[in-house]
Formats: sequence, C-alpha cells, structure tokens
Amino acid sequence: MTLLHRKSWRSLSLAIMAGIALFGFAVQMEEHHTMHTMPGFLEPFDAKGDVPKCARWKEHMPEKRDPEVYRIYMEARKRWRTKIAWEFTREELLSISADVQFAASKGDWGAKALLAHFYLQGLGPLPTNNVLQKDLNKAVEIQREAVANGQPWGYYDLGVAYEYGYGDIEPDEKIAWGYYLKAAKLGSPDAQMALAAAYRKAERPEAELAMFQCAYAQGHAAAAEILAIDAEGMGRLTDSLRLYQDGVKLGGKNCAASLYLIFGKDKSSAKDNSLDGHPVTADPERSRRYEEIMNALAINPDLKFGRLDKVLPLPPAALPEWHGIEAALTPEPEGPPTY
Repeated sequence: MTLLHRKSWRSLSLAIMAGIALFGFAVQMEEHHTMHTMPGFLEPFDAKGDVPKCARWKEHMPEKRDPEVYRIYMEARKRWRTKIAWEFTREELLSISADVQFAASKGDWGAKALLAHFYLQGLGPLPTNNVLQKDLNKAVEIQREAVANGQPWGYYDLGVAYEYGYGDIEPDEKIAWGYYLKAAKLGSPDAQMALAAAYRKAERPEAELAMFQCAYAQGHAAAAEILAIDAEGMGRLTDSLRLYQDGVKLGGKNCAASLYLIFGKDKSSAKDNSLDGHPVTADPERSRRYEEIMNALAINPDLKFGRLDKVLPLPPAALPEWHGIEAALTPEPEGPPTY
C-alpha cells in the first residue's frame, strides 16, 4: 500500500491577481480559515507519536439489524456482485439501486455505505445502463452522517475526501490524517493500513507491523497480502504461504494470484523452496484451483473462503477431489444479522 498523493493549496498571489478587493479578500480568508480548522473531535496525526491500540470496527457498529431490511440489502448487493459493471442491463441496475436506497432509508448502515460508494462511482458505466449519476456531495453527506454516529468507516472515508478534496470539501492533509487517526482508533482496517504506511515512511517498523497485524486480525485481506510479501522477502516461505492462504480465505484476489503463480507450472524457482521442510514444487492442478478462485474474486470481492483448507490445503497435504469454488465458500451465518 502506498501513501496517497497530496494536492497543493492555491497561492495568495492568485487571489490577488483575480482582482479581489482587500475587504472581500479578508472575509474570504476568514471563511477559508474556518473551513480548514481541525474539528474538535480530531487530533493531529504524528507518525513519531504514540501508536493507537488495536481496536475492532465491529465494536462501534449497531449490534442489531432489521432482518428484512438486511435481507433486501444483501440480496441487492449479491446481485450487484454477479457481473462486471458494463454487463448489467438498465433494469437490473434499477432494481439494485432501488433496493439499496430502500435499505439505506430504513437505517441499515451497510446499505448506506454502499449507497455512498454508488454516489462516488456512479451506477452503470454505459449510457444504456446508467441509473445513478455521480454525486460527490451526497456521498460526503452519508459519510458525515456515519461520523456523527461514531462509525469507523465514515471517519476513514471522510479522511479520503479531505485527502483528495471532493464534493464540497477542499483538500487538507492535516485534517485528512486527523480523520485517519480517529478511524484507526475506532478499528477501521483501511485506516490502520494507512497509518502503517506512514510508520513505514517514518522508519518505525514495529509500529508499522502493529497496524498491519491489527488489520489482518480483523480479516483485512490486503493486510495479509502485505505481511505475506514481507515474509517472502525475508525468506520465511512457510509464513508467507500461510499468510497468502489466509488472504485468499478473506477474499484477497491478489493473494490467490500469488499462489497461482507460486504453484504454476512455469514457476521453476518454487523447486528451490520448502514449506516446513517439504519441497514446494510446481503443481499445475493446485495452481489451476487458485486461478479459479482469483477469477471469481475479480467479479465478486465479497466472497470469503472459510473452507479453503479442506478443499485446497497447502502442501504437503494431498489435494482432495475438486468440486468447484462453492465447496470452499464460507457458509451463510445463522441467527439474526449483525455487523
């Protein structure tokens, strides 16, 4: 993961060149100052300061969800994940949009987060299937509502808004990192990943590792991938392969791609490695199964493979008979829906 690019402020000389009167300019600068004052509920982030404790985002979400509203939202989300965006018909996307907006209006925060995503990206990339135009202000409105309700993802998403400057928000790096810090303290894995990258830049490997491990412990596939890459670079193949495997379980397409390559028939270097003392050699069938999972995740990154070790274990375990990726999927949870 890399740090996001920063945008620069307009200079004072440009304002003067625009012919702004002295009084009007003073008023404008006062408004500008007010707009970019650090909110009182945030604190500045210091990459050399204290490292946040490992928090869990689920602890800050509502414990209960309306079962019927949740069902409508999840079915719409699953339909949205069945195809590549341009493959949908207008009617299909109209149905998905209507159900997500309904669930969001009934207070389901998963639906609200997805609706904010739709407003950021639009829904339907083609003239023939576009059903929802980008509306960055509406996305920011939902993010602010999430922040008002103390939800980690809202803090992180507003941090991104301040990082890039969109909607009615102008870019402000200090405020952006204030939001990232708050989000990380509330358990946002994405924010923890951002802080880890900042600690890496500040040459604080222990702090960096703490944030990566915290995100990984919460089921963040990208964190598993980075930890796997680091382990591989340090020659710890056993740890690396197990982290890649965990990343696949968590829905990490890149982790599946890595294992597809490692066990691929053209990966001659695999013959020189070992896993717990057992040689890791090219294994076309094992590689093909990871490729199948990788392709499925390219369409639906929501998939989780909690049964992976039973149907696609790491060597030296022998491969059982393959019945497709469905046998590796995590079963639907029982009981009332929660976060």
